[in-house]
Amino acid sequence: MKKLFTTLFAVMGLCTLALAQQSKGVEFGIGIGYNGATATNSSNQSTNSKSGFNAAVSLDNYFSDRWSFKVKAIYDQKGWANGFLTVNSGTGSTTFQSVDYSLNYITVPLMANWHFGKTRNWYLDFGPYAGFLLDAKVSAGYAGSLKSLFNTVDGGLAYGIGVKLPVAEKTKFYIEFDGQNGVANLFKNSAESIHGTRGSFNIGLNF
Repeated sequence: MKKLFTTLFAVMGLCTLALAQQSKGVEFGIGIGYNGATATNSSNQSTNSKSGFNAAVSLDNYFSDRWSFKVKAIYDQKGWANGFLTVNSGTGSTTFQSVDYSLNYITVPLMANWHFGKTRNWYLDFGPYAGFLLDAKVSAGYAGSLKSLFNTVDGGLAYGIGVKLPVAEKTKFYIEFDGQNGVANLFKNSAESIHGTRGSFNIGLNF
């Protein structure tokens, strides 16, 4: 799976260089958002949603008035709510119930961006993403890090829809919905595949 994402990012990187030769301009962006994250198993059974937030910076490279190539770097709070954790020790095992799993990532989506509408202020974007795990913990009862139980790289498909509203000559305020569907297994050793999913509502500025 890591080789797959490395290949995807290499291809997308080459595309970025090719598009840069036709660049019509670059927009930089900053934003924050509310996250709702869950995990889903191979039988499509989902956990309860966990709330969090994200903070992002972006670069949007235009090569026409309809198409651009967007790269983001996002601090992303993911995980799921109301789970359980069993900890084995020398004296037996302890199970913690109704715990929230907090998985924090740096997520890097590489997306094609299609701009539409009369003034091209609306946009749709889609493409692969890779998430790099920073830490993994549960909300209460167990204070230790769980990072060693999880794969350090997550990945899947990122997509979104949004609108940009001009507020100054070179500044736009944006509102967007952003989603991620993971295809990589979150756990290193699991009897079944567990994937992460998150949706977010974001606001920010483009310059």
